Amino acid sequence: MDAAKPKGRPLPVPGPGPVREKQGLTPLLRIPSGVADFDAITGGLPPGSVILLMGDSGAGHTEFALTSASKLTRAVEGTEEFYMGPFHGATVLPTHVTYVSFTRSREQLLHEIRNSFPVYFPTFLSKHMAFVDLSSAYFADSIVPPEWSRSRRSLLDGSSGPSPGLLPVLATELENRGKNSLVVVDTLSDLLVRRSIEKEDVVTLVKGLRSRAKDWRGLIYLLSARHVTEPHIEEALKDSVDAVLDFSWVQSPHKSSRIRAMWIEKSMPLLSHVPPARQGRFVINVSDDGGLVTTQYERID
Repeated sequence: MDAAKPKGRPLPVPGPGPVREKQGLTPLLRIPSGVADFDAITGGLPPGSVILLMGDSGAGHTEFALTSASKLTRAVEGTEEFYMGPFHGATVLPTHVTYVSFTRSREQLLHEIRNSFPVYFPTFLSKHMAFVDLSSAYFADSIVPPEWSRSRRSLLDGSSGPSPGLLPVLATELENRGKNSLVVVDTLSDLLVRRSIEKEDVVTLVKGLRSRAKDWRGLIYLLSARHVTEPHIEEALKDSVDAVLDFSWVQSPHKSSRIRAMWIEKSMPLLSHVPPARQGRFVINVSDDGGLVTTQYERID
């Protein structure tokens, strides 16, 4: 479900963009995430990036991806503005959004979004988001009944038969839909907990994806829960992507309650443009009227 390509807006501020042009270099380009304060501090995300959104359960990595997808689909119709702070390059927008799920249907995802986020989130996602349901391949060699999983094969009735393999199916979908797109893969955790899938193969696929995504010039969000696999596999995944955004529950320094926090664990293009004084953690909040927003920024000493 592809939409017409929206036009990016060069920001009329003198700086690295014009300087690079005068030097005969390609101007820096960025894709906004749609999370305002994050974009204002970092200048947005480089096209072609594979970004691992990893976090504690409920800490905000899924909400970040859904907020970003919703804001970018809203921009397709020219109803969303992005503030990129002091960034002096040009912004570009994906032409469409693709959501890949291994265990949920499109209807289940939109139902959850309707009950959790602003009304325009499901409205724009319904119009401009392509949904890839891989549950049939995911559950094909499992004990889950076909009635539960929308799969025609199940070990329970002996009809599993040969399966094309989930990772090749995923790679094919990414190849077909990745160009100029924001792709959300929900979630690597589903792959890492399946005994029929080699964890090293998941890492290898991510490494190949990182290379291929540079040609697509969009964004790839890979969601994953923390601690679902061995530490060396988790570290290998972090090393295989362009950026890691870490989401955690932390203790509030001002009151006896937990808060959600996000920080950039890895990203050379982002951290090299963020002044050291502003390299800390984003305190985040998720609400039904704004999605994920950053409420303050804390320096970590």
